[in-house]
Amino acid sequence: MASFKLLLSHASRHCSSQYIHQLPRSSLTSLYRSLSSSPSVPEPNSPESRSNEPKPLPIQSVSYAVKPKDPPPPAEEQTEDRAWSREDIRYMKDIPKITPVSYASKVAPLPEDREADSKEGETGEVDEQLERERRRIEVSSQVRRRLVRVEDNTVPFPTLIKQVTVKEKTITTIHDLQEAIKLLKANAKTTFDETVEVHVNLAAELRRSDLKLNGTANLPHGTGKVVKIAVFADGTDASEAREAGADVVGSDDLIEEIKNGNFKVDFDTCITTPKFFPRLKKIATVLKRLMPNIKDRTLTADVAKAVTEAKQCVYIKKRDKRNGALVNAGIGKVSFSEQALRENIGAFLHGVLLAKPAGLKKSSRYAGYVNSVHICSTMGAGYPVSMQSVARAADRYSKTLTS
Repeated sequence: MASFKLLLSHASRHCSSQYIHQLPRSSLTSLYRSLSSSPSVPEPNSPESRSNEPKPLPIQSVSYAVKPKDPPPPAEEQTEDRAWSREDIRYMKDIPKITPVSYASKVAPLPEDREADSKEGETGEVDEQLERERRRIEVSSQVRRRLVRVEDNTVPFPTLIKQVTVKEKTITTIHDLQEAIKLLKANAKTTFDETVEVHVNLAAELRRSDLKLNGTANLPHGTGKVVKIAVFADGTDASEAREAGADVVGSDDLIEEIKNGNFKVDFDTCITTPKFFPRLKKIATVLKRLMPNIKDRTLTADVAKAVTEAKQCVYIKKRDKRNGALVNAGIGKVSFSEQALRENIGAFLHGVLLAKPAGLKKSSRYAGYVNSVHICSTMGAGYPVSMQSVARAADRYSKTLTS
């Protein structure tokens, strides 16, 4: 009966009240009487039925005993068949079983033992065993690194740093003048006749602007270049210029032709006399740098001498460098003989000594004035020449002038 009441109470909760009230009261009473064991059933709306209504059963809390933990397996089972825990799977996921490896203790052999083993012939076997053991350990460590992915903290073997080779300073060989000329002629292999150049490196003090260096050097064998000379003179000076070898000789008529543009100015040097010089003012804008002057010895009374010098002389002018001054000039051709080149170089150095400025201090004949001398061809290498051989060539040329 109590179970039926409980069923009805649950049904009343889940069923709507409208549906229950629609049922006829007689059917409810008959159903209640048929299920009831007591003979007398009170009316549903009577006070007795209300007092006998089932009360909700109290819900009692149920507590269960704590499930005891499984006893830990013995040490042997833990190492071999122990189940993986959650933490093990977290940190050691997909890790195979690694069995500990123990190696026999080895003692490094002493020198006496090595000698004894070498005598007996056993050193080879020991070395082979050690090499096999080393390879096996190396292979096992590589496999372990691949499987376990353990970071390798071993210090790598130090690699050799590539040595940077520093270029050593090449020791320049200073040649004798005659030897340098031979090397220069041997290394000139171009198709044209190269010009032989002399480069004289002067002292750094000559960079001063007040120290002028202007002069000429008369080469006994000429420069090898075809120099076209024009002489503006009349009378005997004109005839002397023609005899000396001047290419163009003229006076007022030549000036008028140049002024009107009927004559092409293609000569290299222009020479005139002091008396004729004022007439050249008409064509000064045409001649420009070819205008005669006293410094270049193109304005002189001795026209014949000026023509011969212009055919064979070179001008000495300094060019400023970072650490000093430089004088260079072409003193001949490679096709010249060695003796001709040596004499021309001596004449050029003699002219450099004559052009030495008076304000240069702390200098003797060459020391403090000339630092070095080099000779080269147009397309060839340069060769440093000793000052002793150059000084001998200059002295030899000065003796020929006095004799």
